[in-house]
Amino acid sequence: MRRLRYRKSERGRYAVRHARKAERTKLVVTKGDTVRVMRGEDAGKEGKVLRVYPKSGRLTVEGVNIVKRHRKARRAEEQSQIMEMPAPIHHSNVMLLDPKGGTPTRVRRRLDEDGTKERIAVKSGDAIPRTR
Repeated sequence: MRRLRYRKSERGRYAVRHARKAERTKLVVTKGDTVRVMRGEDAGKEGKVLRVYPKSGRLTVEGVNIVKRHRKARRAEEQSQIMEMPAPIHHSNVMLLDPKGGTPTRVRRRLDEDGTKERIAVKSGDAIPRTR
């Protein structure tokens, strides 16, 4: 026999679970940055970040993690095809490139005099410009 459960008591649990699932991951990398893949099948490849997914903590890098998609023709004059496109990878598998030497570096944040946050490369100490 199934146990009777009251739905009103479960309302609070759903709100907590939803808040945890909807929160965004703090990412150092933004769209337009040049990164190097450090782990996985494409380790060692460099590319430009095409898109960032803050909810899942993933990002799409140009020329990395290429997957094939079969696209069906939607109209009579169109032709079906197999498309190759980059799929997202986790942000922990990439490192931002140092603007001075072009080597992978960790990133620190610094507050400027005017109150804006600036990204600093740990290796060279130079600022990493935002390119969007």
